Amino acid sequence: MRSDLTGTIEFVPETGSTNADLLARLRAGEALADGHWLIADRQTSGRGRQGRTWLDAPGNFMGSTVVRLHPHEPSPATLSFVAALAVYEAVLPLLADPATLLLKWPNDVLLGRAKFCGLLLEREGDAVVIGIGVNLVAAPEVEGRLVTALATANSVPPRDLFSRTLAEHLAVELRRWRETGAEPIMRRWQAAAHKPGTPLRVHGGKGEEIAGTYDGLDATGALRLRQPDGTTTVIHAGDVMLED
Repeated sequence: MRSDLTGTIEFVPETGSTNADLLARLRAGEALADGHWLIADRQTSGRGRQGRTWLDAPGNFMGSTVVRLHPHEPSPATLSFVAALAVYEAVLPLLADPATLLLKWPNDVLLGRAKFCGLLLEREGDAVVIGIGVNLVAAPEVEGRLVTALATANSVPPRDLFSRTLAEHLAVELRRWRETGAEPIMRRWQAAAHKPGTPLRVHGGKGEEIAGTYDGLDATGALRLRQPDGTTTVIHAGDVMLED
């Protein structure tokens, strides 16, 4: 276990889910501090959005951290943009071609068109647990989805060094979020995302689909999807696919 200005980083050889572990500890009343990280060498029950499984591989990053909420802070929902920017800034210097790094709503980080990172935010009382999975060295196959690992684009640092770098970037982004609000964070997120006019297809939780083109975010961070007839639909939840 290590501790510095970024908070405590706790390493474990194996667990079911780092998110589930931190949530359980918070429910039990453990006073986990803001910035406490739990990072596992292996997860047996890693989770992604909408109940999906997040598959692990030796050498990849699998970890979660605690963000304590306070009055008058921005909406906790905008923490997904904070976390995505932290990953983006941690990964950017590792790439020979930074232009291949892309953010995709609501909380994916892509290399080209392939996903290498996923984020999962879950709330417990006055805290949010942010789970982050990054394919550093290997990309487990996922049916119907393009996935990749950072090692396919360039050499990558050891997992523990990457953990420290990511924790530092998240601490910086959280400070900005608290001091300047969510709007500057969302502007930076949009600058790193696919361009306006990009064709998208959104899959809703009940099986519905809607296609359109990316038209930025609204003030709450919801996705604006422009329809062929010129109208705009605001998407608050769903899976987004980049269209060919």
